[in-house]
Amino acid sequence: MADELELLRRANPVPSGDPRFHDRPLDQHAERRLNQLLHSESPRRLRRWTWSIGTAAAAGVAALTLMVSGTATTPAVAAPRPLVVEAGSTPVPLDRLADRAAASDSALRLRQGTHFQAWSLSMTSGPQARPPVTLPEERVVRWKADGSHTELVVATDPRHPGRPVITDADPVPRTVEDGHVLSRQTYPPSWSDAPPQARPPHDAERLRAYLEEIDTTEAMNTSQLLDAVAELLDHWTLGSRENAALARILADAKGLRPAGAVTDRLGRPGQAYVYDDTARSGRRMLILDPATGAVLGLEDTVTEAEPEWGVKAGDVMSYKAWMR
Repeated sequence: MADELELLRRANPVPSGDPRFHDRPLDQHAERRLNQLLHSESPRRLRRWTWSIGTAAAAGVAALTLMVSGTATTPAVAAPRPLVVEAGSTPVPLDRLADRAAASDSALRLRQGTHFQAWSLSMTSGPQARPPVTLPEERVVRWKADGSHTELVVATDPRHPGRPVITDADPVPRTVEDGHVLSRQTYPPSWSDAPPQARPPHDAERLRAYLEEIDTTEAMNTSQLLDAVAELLDHWTLGSRENAALARILADAKGLRPAGAVTDRLGRPGQAYVYDDTARSGRRMLILDPATGAVLGLEDTVTEAEPEWGVKAGDVMSYKAWMR
């Protein structure tokens, strides 16, 4: 099957390497061609469903005005395929990985701020619904000594370096160059003694209490634990001691089973741990560094088709890869 993003690139009248069009409006001819690819419809008929692994409401629905127009039914951006565990690889139990993390000689230090790559699936419903579209972006958050912080969001997809990317971050959905800055903001000094802004502890018992405070439910199940972990990693880059404590907490999580070795979407080797989230009709795969226990990624896939949204069983709803 042809690469859907490559088809879009050929249809785009603006050459991806032409510096004249970087961050500038398209001319009338280009806008007319682009409007044949993207258009808006009544918000009553379009909804966006993004599974956010950073929130407990993983199946939240919000308004969407992005649709791929024209007669073709091919999505503008190909959805990532589910990660596949390496055949014949030996699964590493979580308690053994936690022991490895505790014994690791890594000197990584806790740092406020984060750096991650994310993919989320946008969908439309109704008689004229188009196939789901995957929207990729990269986010970097850095804190300064005075308590202020900066947040940089870039449209990019490491699966297709150098190729245009679709974004709906602007009022009018559009294609942008790979690496296009969607937003760059600086926030004034801010401190909080509540998770996830508060500094996370580095022993397992207190870190679990910290994660339970993020979750805010009376009894945190494994899926909610994974949501809280994602929220933590969206605010902090963990050090060696925090990684070891978190691995110990995950080792005690019910239903989170070892699956074997896997290569994540950034090409890093990892160990996969799978949780069948029957309440959400989904499967969650957590990927950990086999030596340090650091969380590398979290993938959500659906296990039951949703024809109204054009979603098939096995489709990746969201993926997030954290980096240092």
